[in-house]
Amino acid sequence: MKKIYLDHAATSPMNEQVIQKMISHMESTFGNPSSIHSFGREARKELDESRMTIAKAIGAKHGEIVFTSGGTEADNMAILGAAYSKEKHGKHIITTAIEHHAVLHTCEKLETEGFEVTYLQPDENGLITVEQVKQAIRTDTILVTIMFGNNEVGTIQPIAEIGQVLKETDILFHTDAVQAFGLLPIDVDALHVDLLSISSHKINGPKGIGCLYIRQHSMIQPISFGGEQELKRRPGTENVPAIIGFAEAVHISQEKLEEKVQIYKEYKEIFIKDLKAAEIEFEINGEKADCLAHIVNISFTGTDVESMLVNLDMEGIAVSSGSACTAGSLEPSHVLVAMFSKTSDRIRNSIRFSFGQGNTKEQIEEVVAILAKIIKRLKG
Repeated sequence: MKKIYLDHAATSPMNEQVIQKMISHMESTFGNPSSIHSFGREARKELDESRMTIAKAIGAKHGEIVFTSGGTEADNMAILGAAYSKEKHGKHIITTAIEHHAVLHTCEKLETEGFEVTYLQPDENGLITVEQVKQAIRTDTILVTIMFGNNEVGTIQPIAEIGQVLKETDILFHTDAVQAFGLLPIDVDALHVDLLSISSHKINGPKGIGCLYIRQHSMIQPISFGGEQELKRRPGTENVPAIIGFAEAVHISQEKLEEKVQIYKEYKEIFIKDLKAAEIEFEINGEKADCLAHIVNISFTGTDVESMLVNLDMEGIAVSSGSACTAGSLEPSHVLVAMFSKTSDRIRNSIRFSFGQGNTKEQIEEVVAILAKIIKRLKG
């Protein structure tokens, strides 16, 4: 059976160039980058060059990149580190109801410790406004954390505009850029962010590696303890092969950013055009918002998401009902609930399709044809 993967927002296949780069390193360099002998120095050189590649991609300085095990740890480090370092000045945090669970669950943890969190509600397009942020700011606000591009519906938030407001304050500003990085140009100075999270496996790099950008002089308290690796921010011997793969994936993603965006926009147009031609009844979640090119979240009227996912999987098509971290439970998407309410049919009939490496126009057309067949069968 032919398989078609349209769940790249959950994870992406590794680029062959990345794989070969990692293999080459693993075959030739194994030293601990903290060691002072030649083996350690070789590993340190690779580590420093990788850090520089990633820093350059977002307009950061070499010493502002701290490697983590991925986007979740980067989010945790940003939020907990900021909260604990600034709690003497206040205990109020602003976020949104549509963040990734790596952010939401961290904020919930802080609430049990006496912090107060304001969860901004999006409109039906999944958008948060600058005015909402302004109105939520209090004298004891210490941190604002708002994701750049939503992982379920793709909505892009006005990060630069929010950053412009916050740069006149002492409030730290964090953005989870895990979905946006590699598809949107990112410059940390233009965005006025203090903290920014990135994950490797969303851009065809290895799993288990990511990074947190921490603006120079931002006081972020470590949340783990041990050696003095990663500028004393994140102890533990660095996973150099994964970091090298991550840097290579970043290099490739930056070179092909505009090309990828145009291809994914075309796929989205074909997808929607063919759905209309097949006379399928549907609505696009977040249609009127500026969205990431590779994500389209669609509500299929009169269907059930569980039946749809099972039938698509039987046809060899991989998609999801929302966040990869909750896909196994098939619980209603907290993003769609925030956008449309708990009673909306959309939370029970919406599917996320996300494009990436390896997809073709022919695959998109084939998926729509299969979708039409499944929907007509389920409704008939």
